[in-house]
This record gives sequence, C-alpha cells and structure tokens, in this order.
Amino acid sequence: MTTSSKPLRLGILGAANIARQFARDVSGSKLVKLAAIASRDGAKAKEFAGAFGIAKTFASYEAMLASADIDAIYLPLPNSMHATWAIKAAEHGKHVLCEKPLGMNGSETAAMFAAARRHKVFLLESYPYWFQPQTAAMMSFIDGSGGYEIGPLRFIQAAFGFTLMKPDGNIRMNPDLGGGALMDAGCYPLSLISLAMRAAPVRVEAQANYAASGVDISTMATLHYADGRRAQLACAMDGANFRQALIVGTKGTLETEYLNHCSEDVAHPHGYLPSLMRLRRGIANTVPFEVINTPGGSGFRYAAEAFAGMIANGNQAMMDDYAAVSQNIAVTLAAIAQSARDGKSVNL
Repeated sequence: MTTSSKPLRLGILGAANIARQFARDVSGSKLVKLAAIASRDGAKAKEFAGAFGIAKTFASYEAMLASADIDAIYLPLPNSMHATWAIKAAEHGKHVLCEKPLGMNGSETAAMFAAARRHKVFLLESYPYWFQPQTAAMMSFIDGSGGYEIGPLRFIQAAFGFTLMKPDGNIRMNPDLGGGALMDAGCYPLSLISLAMRAAPVRVEAQANYAASGVDISTMATLHYADGRRAQLACAMDGANFRQALIVGTKGTLETEYLNHCSEDVAHPHGYLPSLMRLRRGIANTVPFEVINTPGGSGFRYAAEAFAGMIANGNQAMMDDYAAVSQNIAVTLAAIAQSARDGKSVNL
C-alpha cells in the first residue's frame, strides 16, 4: 500500500474466540482499521468493542453488511456458514477476508469466488502462515527466486494436529457445522501442499477414525499428481500438538513448522514461539542443514495487511492466484473425506 492510502475499514462478523485473537493482533495497524463488530448478542458486541477500541457495534450481521462505513469484513463464523455470509457480503459490495476452510466443498467455494467477481470485490482465504515472512522464504526456495531452488518438487509430507481438550459442545465435534479433524486441522497441511504443488491431485486415498458424533477425529491421506509427484497429509484432534512439513525436490530439501504466529524468542506475551525452518542445499546426507531465520509476527496481522494491500493496489492477479490455490484445497478436502468414508481411492 502507498503511504497515502486510507486504512481498510474492516468489520468483524461474529465475536468468537478466534475473532478476539484476530482483533488483539490487528489492533494498532496503520493499514487496517477495526471499524466495527457485529454479534447477535448486543451486549457481547459492546463488550468486544470496548476491549479492542472498536467504535461501532451492530446487533445483526445484516446491519453491518448494509453499513456504508465498512469496506470489508473478517469472517470467523463456523465453517458451514462461510459461503452464506461471504456471498451476502459480496452482494453488499464488501471485500471478504474469510477464515479457513473457505467452503465446505469445491462447488461452494466456486460459488463464493463467482459472487466476489460478479460484484467486483476481493475474497481471500485466511491461512495466517501464508503471509508470514517464513512462507515467502519457503516459496523462494521452491521457485528459485531466492537464489537457490530445491525443485522440481517430488514429494511433500505435511501434518498438523492437537488434543481437543473439551470436546463436549465444541463446534469441531459437530458435523452440521463443518467440524472434524480434516476440516479444522487437515486444511492447514493441505494448504501448504497446494501452495507448493500449484495443482490439485488427480487421485487421493484416505483413512480416518471417527468420533461418536460422526466427525473424523484423525485422518491420513496420500495425494497423487498427474506428473508423478506425491504428497502425504496427516491431521488429528486426539494427539499431542504436531505441526511439521517436509518438502523434497530434486536438488534440495526443506523442513518447516509453518506456524501461524511466531516470534524471534520464547518470551512472547501471547506464547508465540520461534518457527524452525531448515534447508539442505544438495542431495547427499553429508550436506548439513542450515537454519533459515526470518522475522516473526502475528499471522493475523500479516494476513489482514496483505489483504488491505491487494485491495488498495487493485491486485487482481495476486487475488486470482490465491483463489486458484483455495479452489484446489476445497476440491481436495472433499475428495479426501469421500475416500475415507467409502474406503477406496477417489479420482478428482
């Protein structure tokens, strides 16, 4: 964004816990102004606004979308509600920064992007780590823009999981709200695979364990690509926290934790930790790994400011690039879920 650009006036649609974390980290940005909060509980909206210095509150989502004082919305509602409210926001001329996963399937995601294009607004899926300096460094080693290329890529392993401490009543355990390990956690490793591979697979094979509510509690999948490349994905809500990726090319190897939020040391007020990334420039096991250091920061803030920059600069090409990756994620998530349910491979 240019220094003369006005801050993007962003309204938050919903007052969930993730919205509070987002507001905490984005508050104080010179590129994004948190202009309003909408909640169906008016008292909750006022408390939220007071906590983060937000000037306006709305007692309904519709009222926020109708406001001329809002340029864009941040959409942190449950997964099953993303398409409905992203499309409604587009119809009101609002840009949308939407929590992951963008849609429940490929058709839903395609409809969201079609609405955004029809109403000439930007729609961006918000994976906070996508906009971290570490991810920019990772992509530079994949495409060679950083002076060294590990590719062409041959294989990726990516995983993310955690223990769901209080499952009773948690939306992650509700299939009607888009719950489950794959949609909540598995979309993260798949987003890294999709960003790096720049394509959707042609076939997937998956296995899952299911909770009594019907959601998957853990899922593993193998992804096959048209040119012979492969990727493996793992996610869970019943194990110790794990978040790692291995990216193998013909000329080198990358290892990364791809954290959403990271710091340069362990003494961070919000518990953010340094994110390790290691690079091997070569093919032999005698070549030592080197640690790649990059600046830390909140992925929420990086994502919000990147979104504001795309809008201010009218960068449709960049937005379309992210849209293509998001569409690949959506169709692949649906195929993985189908494969796990049916117990057989699924062709995309």
